[in-house]
Amino acid sequence: MVEKTSVLTKTLLYCALGFVAFGMIAPMLWMLLLSLRQHPESYGTFGGLFAAPASIENYTDALSSDAFGKYFLNSTFVALLVTAGNVIFCLWVGYALARRNFIGKRWLFGSILGVMMIPQQVIMIPLYRLMVEFGWINTYYALIIPWLVTPLGVFLVRQYVLALPAEIEDAARIDGAGEWYILWKIVMPLCKPILTVLALYVFLSNWNSFLFPFLFTNEESMRTLPVGLAFYLGKQSIDWGHLMAGASISALPILLMFVFFHKRIIQGLTAGALKE
Repeated sequence: MVEKTSVLTKTLLYCALGFVAFGMIAPMLWMLLLSLRQHPESYGTFGGLFAAPASIENYTDALSSDAFGKYFLNSTFVALLVTAGNVIFCLWVGYALARRNFIGKRWLFGSILGVMMIPQQVIMIPLYRLMVEFGWINTYYALIIPWLVTPLGVFLVRQYVLALPAEIEDAARIDGAGEWYILWKIVMPLCKPILTVLALYVFLSNWNSFLFPFLFTNEESMRTLPVGLAFYLGKQSIDWGHLMAGASISALPILLMFVFFHKRIIQGLTAGALKE
């Protein structure tokens, strides 16, 4: 009886997980289906759309477009620089908050936690006015500099460093190691799991970012992929085929990163215990 109950429970659990997995995968399959059809909006039924001949013309059109290539390069350049900045600056600030004692330390950490609770939409207008004052509209400065450090990254690194044994650093100091050497040669290698998670999170967030790149750019040469794809949405009609092809190409780097780094993500999120 117990075995039958256990089998039934596992069966229900797997069915539930399969249903949730299908719900997550179905939009991607639908996007892929539309991207492989010419003028998918002309088909009145799902059966007609599914039976229509497949074509990669939407992909070739997107890849041969100079504008799409520029969007892709802009997104790659911005996401990589923002990711590198977060790894460096969040490591510095998080390590200082975890290991150093200075005036206002608790207040500073409290303010970081407070900023984490503020939605980005709240700072939309003040940040836009600041970019206008600096003359950074339609420049990479507006797309990169405001995001070089994130409060969530500082919090994650700080909590992770607190879980590391301080005796390792003390032993290095006794051997004559300087603070920069300790930070880069000892602390940073130990923080690789959480820094990997932070890098992936920041890269994906900036790769998919739409609101602020849309606000800070009004020239085609400065648009990122999410902003560029939005212009496939016309006032009277939507070019679904090319839009879905562009979205599929845009999602490809994210899928590849998850395939190659999913073990690192799990390791970084589960390694050690967070402590105060």
